[in-house]
Amino acid sequence: MGIGNIIFLILLLTISGIFTVQVRKIRRNILLGRDIERNDRKGERLSVMTRVALGQSKMVKRRLAGIMHIFIYAGFVIINIEVLEIMIDGIFGTHRIFAFLGPLYNVLIASFEILAALVLIACIVFLIRRYSKQIARFRMRELKGWPRSDAYYILWIEVTLMTAFLTMNGADYALQQSGEPGYVQAGAFPISGMFSGFFSQFSVGTLIAIERTAWWYHIVGILLFLIYIPMSKHFHIFLSFPNVYYSNLNKLGKFTNMDKVTAEVKLMMDPSADPYAVPAEGEPVETPEKFGARDVQDLTWKNLMDAYSCTECGRCSDSCPASLTGKLLSPRKIMMDTRDRLEEVGRNIDKHGIGHDDGKALLGDYILEEELWACTTCNACVDACPVNIDPLSIIVDLRRYLVMEESKSPSELNGMYTNIENNGAPWAFPQADRLKWADEM
Repeated sequence: MGIGNIIFLILLLTISGIFTVQVRKIRRNILLGRDIERNDRKGERLSVMTRVALGQSKMVKRRLAGIMHIFIYAGFVIINIEVLEIMIDGIFGTHRIFAFLGPLYNVLIASFEILAALVLIACIVFLIRRYSKQIARFRMRELKGWPRSDAYYILWIEVTLMTAFLTMNGADYALQQSGEPGYVQAGAFPISGMFSGFFSQFSVGTLIAIERTAWWYHIVGILLFLIYIPMSKHFHIFLSFPNVYYSNLNKLGKFTNMDKVTAEVKLMMDPSADPYAVPAEGEPVETPEKFGARDVQDLTWKNLMDAYSCTECGRCSDSCPASLTGKLLSPRKIMMDTRDRLEEVGRNIDKHGIGHDDGKALLGDYILEEELWACTTCNACVDACPVNIDPLSIIVDLRRYLVMEESKSPSELNGMYTNIENNGAPWAFPQADRLKWADEM
């Protein structure tokens, strides 16, 4: 094992350790949320995951973006087989260790090259779309600063990594053709081989330098990218499958009931019940339950997984009638704010321990009441999301807190609440007058 292999092994172990720590923190942050049962209907969940996450069924509803995303998605998954070979070569000092596969190896390398070219094309198309600023959802107010830069960084990183991969193969192919020892003739190179004339003008020493430089750039770039991903919206690469698996399988528009509220309503409707009954001696006194959510810990773990799974593509906001009519609400911002607040809570835990109160909350400091009340609960955002994220459930829980804990709601709703309390219906007519409309019929 040479000095280069030792350096590579140290780098691999160091970056793997950093990535593991990052993932463990994200997992801890997600589990700060309330528990919710999502282990039922396993067959249906697997079917949804296969169709939506693996099959990209919701991505291709927008044809160009969907096809380009499939190129990047397939390239990321399949080219990682080549990364496995590169890592083994880097640790043990071998070169193209899978070359013994013969014709199969040729097919694999050829497919990797074609995918790398498709990834390059897709990234260039996406960069043109973003730089042209013709797409409204890429110009919304929440996509400023880091969120905007993050999208550009990831695309340029992909461009440079795929360029390095094809450059490495092109120089390798030229070295194979020259019969250079150590560069066994293996693999098919339909893309980089097109540039054999360009590479053939260099000396053997220069070709080796180009091949090694591209090799190191490609693999070190991938390893550093591994550290970058948990800090970026692109962590959805890892979370999209479990997030879709744990989707809400109920019909859109079906709201969750709170058991405590249901029990209170039944108590009100039971003429024999005593609402003022005091617990008998020895019976436990119930702790008052918090209604709705004020901060991220009041949301469910699935809500928090949704926040980390958000790709910030903006399809939710692009489909939201409130957002399209100029109101303050943007479902994408709801998810981004939830993730930002959750990250802040996680940093507080790292610094001060669990239970630290920084005097801030998701509601008020990140998401404003005006945003919440602009929502029509139409579920357009939920239907549009490519990975089945549910911004509406967060909005509803925050509104539930405002109404049931702080008695704060728009004046239009206060009149309805009064009518329900006094008349048993949202209309301003007493129950005795409900059938008067039929008197003359």
